[in-house]
Amino acid sequence: MESMGKKKPRRPRRSFTPEFKAEIVGLCRRGDRSVGQVAKDFELTETAVRDWVKQAEVDAGERNGLASSEREELAALRRENRRLREDVDVLKRATAFFAKETR
Repeated sequence: MESMGKKKPRRPRRSFTPEFKAEIVGLCRRGDRSVGQVAKDFELTETAVRDWVKQAEVDAGERNGLASSEREELAALRRENRRLREDVDVLKRATAFFAKETR
């Protein structure tokens, strides 16, 4: 009963190169091993491998969704939009400040 509230320690987040992901996707698509077996062989989570396979299908036009290049562009546009909103907010505050000072 002592260990009921304890969780397994989390593994630190790992990152993988596009080449490695492509190799893993290729192994899965070849069909001689299941996604689960490939994940187990390379000590990866099955969910991550399935996501990589899904994204490769989207990038190849075999499945609907945002391609990797579109995802990157969307993330960049969101960052720029956030920065521009912050700039506008600063300008609004500056305008209000200087409007008060001139009265």
